[in-house]
Amino acid sequence: MALNCGIVGLPNVGKSTIFSALSSAKAEAANYPFCTINPNVGIVPMPDARLDRLVELFQPERRVPAVMEFVDIAGLVEGASKGEGRGNQFLAHIRETAIIAHVVRCWDDPNIVHVANRVDPVNDIEVILTELALADLETVDKRLDKAQRAVRVMGGDQKKAAEHEISALGKVRAALEQGKPARSVALSDEEAAEARAWFLLTMKPQVYVCNTDEDGIRNGNAHVAAVKSRAAAEGADVVVICGKFEAELAEMESEQDKLDFLSELGLKESGLAALVHAAYHLLGLRTFFTSGKDECRAWTIHAGDKAPQAAGVIHTDFEKGFIKADVYSFADIDSYGSEAALKAAGKIRMEGKEYVVQDGDVMFFKFNV
Repeated sequence: MALNCGIVGLPNVGKSTIFSALSSAKAEAANYPFCTINPNVGIVPMPDARLDRLVELFQPERRVPAVMEFVDIAGLVEGASKGEGRGNQFLAHIRETAIIAHVVRCWDDPNIVHVANRVDPVNDIEVILTELALADLETVDKRLDKAQRAVRVMGGDQKKAAEHEISALGKVRAALEQGKPARSVALSDEEAAEARAWFLLTMKPQVYVCNTDEDGIRNGNAHVAAVKSRAAAEGADVVVICGKFEAELAEMESEQDKLDFLSELGLKESGLAALVHAAYHLLGLRTFFTSGKDECRAWTIHAGDKAPQAAGVIHTDFEKGFIKADVYSFADIDSYGSEAALKAAGKIRMEGKEYVVQDGDVMFFKFNV
């Protein structure tokens, strides 16, 4: 299961530099707007120290991490919702992603062009959010028109369904007109299910990415503080990254060199690793593991998935014929050091169909088909 995350923002905020560091795929990057036209796509291994520890303990032939898909989308500009700067094309690319990483420029450098000729990250955020909201308003109005026509000509259950959709659309439209994202609207479970079919841009979960310089990483700056304040107002996550630093880090082959480089800035993990983890959890995703001499592998599930659903991620036959699962926690294997020690301590549990898989579980499934 791959996570599809769109990297968006104004031109020249460092999106392509961040993407290149994330995926180690050299996205085109240059000091002029619309350098990226067609979206670049990269599959990024999920950083996970727990998987590294399992590999250390089991010494498998293969290490298989969970993966996420990142899409580098060209910079949006004011008027994108009306087609400015290839806006319609770029908005369509955003619509195809599951989550948005909104990159904001948080450094001063007169040699790097800014489309508005000044660095004002909060205003930059408002420009992007306004364009996304305007695009959503157009979508909502089209859906409203269709539903209203259905009410006039349909009867029975079809009419009731159309009336219900009109009510939900009205709630979302009111928020968009006030400059609020669709995701801020309180919808019932039934309304939320309907809303997923609208594919609204502002319904997507969003994390703000402050792209700053090395001093901003060490000490912060006014731009980063402003973004954090703006994000707090809407309950959004913020990740602080130095794109240039991350690009240099990605070029290093030695893990020890990377750790030393991070240590120089007082960091325990890279900003990109923090971004991957933030996006992963923002979508409500969790990880379980399978471990043995052949391979140690991380598998992605949704929070709340039960054991048969987790088994189905490995193979549909595992879910269909699920009998039970032997389960232990990563914390226990990390502490005891071997499955033999876990068995002796009674730490391996047998779980059935109703077991809700926990993040970090190590599982062995038994099935019959």
